[in-house]
Amino acid sequence: MVNVKALNPDASPQAAYGARVRSSREARGWTQDELAERMGYSGRHISAVETGCKPPTLRFSQSTDRAFGIEGTDKAFEREFREIKHGILLEGFSEYVGHEGRAAEIRLYEIGIVPGLLQTPEYAQVLADSAVRRGAITPEKANERVSYLAERQAALTGPRAPMMLVVMDESCIRRRVGGHKVMGAQLDRLVEFAEMPNTVLQIAPYDIGERRPFDLPMNLLTLSDLSVVAYAESQMRGHLERETTAVLPLLTAYHQLQAEALHQAASVAMINEVRKGTP
Repeated sequence: MVNVKALNPDASPQAAYGARVRSSREARGWTQDELAERMGYSGRHISAVETGCKPPTLRFSQSTDRAFGIEGTDKAFEREFREIKHGILLEGFSEYVGHEGRAAEIRLYEIGIVPGLLQTPEYAQVLADSAVRRGAITPEKANERVSYLAERQAALTGPRAPMMLVVMDESCIRRRVGGHKVMGAQLDRLVEFAEMPNTVLQIAPYDIGERRPFDLPMNLLTLSDLSVVAYAESQMRGHLERETTAVLPLLTAYHQLQAEALHQAASVAMINEVRKGTP
């Protein structure tokens, strides 16, 4: 009889991850070798992850989700992996990112800072470093945050890149982040983004006043089955919404925002005008 190592899921997040892999596997009546064959790994690798001897990776987590049929759900191992690697994320964000990487269309609205998916590495690093100086995160978490953002950006490039529609409040380009050099490069990046074939970039100017329908950032994803999910967050928590009755009014409000915002050519002209004052 094979000795089965007892697991202690309370020992660490990594141990909890491994214990959940084992319980999910055993619930399906699979051996480690049978799960390994479905995932493209060795049985020894599965054993090492289950017992906490080997840390999970993003690829391993995604393969596990495919094998168990839980991709993009709140039970996904990819979500748990990101929480282990990047610390506790706002509620709903890990699940949102899972959908983001497979979305057919992405709509973003941002206030105050350039949306993460459009940030240069230098701009993102300045924001992360600022959080370190405030004592909000550690230097290690700051570096992980920037790397995580780079992973999200990379997932949205290539021949099957999604359509991206972005509306930014005027404050996003007026607020100086990181000084002239960093901000200048960031504004250049926005102009480059607007020139891509799968993007639309608009600025919501200050003078739309009370006609601005959102007071907080808003993310809307159209998935391959044409369903739409919405994600919004405050300073302390995030919320992912999938119920059609709740999402459709948000989609309508986004269309109203686009109608009030400057069209893309005028938006790029405003960015270039701001850029002139950023040597």
